[in-house]
Amino acid sequence: MTNHKILIIEDEAALAKALATVCERLGAEATLCASGQRGLQRLAKGDFSLVILDLGLPDITGWEVLETVNQSMAGPPVLIITARGTLDNAVTARQLGAAAYLVKPLDLRELERTILDLLAEAAPAGSATPPNTEVGALLGGASPEMQRVFVAIARAATTDAPALLTGPTGTGKTLAAQVIHANSRRRDGPFVTLLCGALPEQLLESELFGHEKNAFTGAGAMRPGHLERAVGGTLFLDEIGDIPQAIQAKLLRFVEEKTFNRVGGREDLRVDLRLITATHRCLRDEVQAGRFREDLYYRLHVLEVELPPLAKRCEDIPALSAFFLSRLSAGRELALGSDTSRLLVNYNWPGNVRELRNALEHAVAVCSGKIIQPHHLPRAVCFPSGPPAKADLDGALQRWVAAKVQSGASYKQLYGEVESILLKHLMQHFDQKPTVLARVLKMNRATLLKRRRHLGLEQG
Repeated sequence: MTNHKILIIEDEAALAKALATVCERLGAEATLCASGQRGLQRLAKGDFSLVILDLGLPDITGWEVLETVNQSMAGPPVLIITARGTLDNAVTARQLGAAAYLVKPLDLRELERTILDLLAEAAPAGSATPPNTEVGALLGGASPEMQRVFVAIARAATTDAPALLTGPTGTGKTLAAQVIHANSRRRDGPFVTLLCGALPEQLLESELFGHEKNAFTGAGAMRPGHLERAVGGTLFLDEIGDIPQAIQAKLLRFVEEKTFNRVGGREDLRVDLRLITATHRCLRDEVQAGRFREDLYYRLHVLEVELPPLAKRCEDIPALSAFFLSRLSAGRELALGSDTSRLLVNYNWPGNVRELRNALEHAVAVCSGKIIQPHHLPRAVCFPSGPPAKADLDGALQRWVAAKVQSGASYKQLYGEVESILLKHLMQHFDQKPTVLARVLKMNRATLLKRRRHLGLEQG
């Protein structure tokens, strides 16, 4: 790394000094600038091998600096660093020509490795286009796990190489495929999806490759398959691990040679498209078990985007919940109660992001007020281990009664406290609407209001 000069554009003095120390330890000469304009002026006067650029600068944005640097084909590679690790920023950085993208707080080993890699070979610049902000919001992004996903998505959006999306069901693999396509050079082409695990072998083969007239019983006319429908765009094959081995062989030929035959056809057809695949299975295990071709696995596994389960990124749940509520509330003013928010964060979400969306959709449908309470959520979320057993209630009541009797409470006092607790929870369940409570529980409304006043629950 001798003779390399690195320009650091960072307004936070302590971080800038720490970055300079890292560069100097690697044998490079570091130059510090605390603003974007000064950085551009210094860049114009010197021959730098690398620019380390913060997005949050006091005068102009890091994006403006990045665009200026990349207006010249001879511009040095740019390493973006930012405290705002959103999907929008990751994708935009790659598309505006950033060679790499790291999120604060910086990992020292990752920083050193990235600097060494960038000095060895600069990454190509991409074309700018606004990122898909809706998908970015939907995927969340506060957690370190999703920061790594954003970087992988951004990298996949700048190339035509096959990408494999992995992760449990419901983590957002289809959405990740959509954002890769929407920010790729093929964004103006079609995005065609085929769910491989939902079709029997013969139908899957026909859907994927198409068929000629009379190729099989019922094939009264030639029909193009998904490969032909995706020409110029992206073909997304979901649950690729479920396809039979006979179709795996035909797909391998297409991936390697870009040619295929329709079912019942002899003519070699060639199409230009980008292939993205996804699976909830571990394809390496499938290869070892002999259920998935090893050669096809390596051809599809050029780039991997691994989406973590929601339980491993609980920090994203509040933002995801707010996003879903804004889309599902249909103009209503809805918010999560504090107990509801706590319940959502603590639940393990076996169905991942998809289950969270469904749970909130259920809550929006049954909530008639403005605050979503825990009882508005599906029972599986409220009671992940099942509802409390009657024996548990009996045991709790027995202990409570014993303590109250020991303290000298009268029957009237005991009855009053139990009724007060019961009415309080019933009013919460019916969103503080006594008319609805009385109608559903077949109770006289006047009696209900009288008991509430007597127990001091008018505001409960």
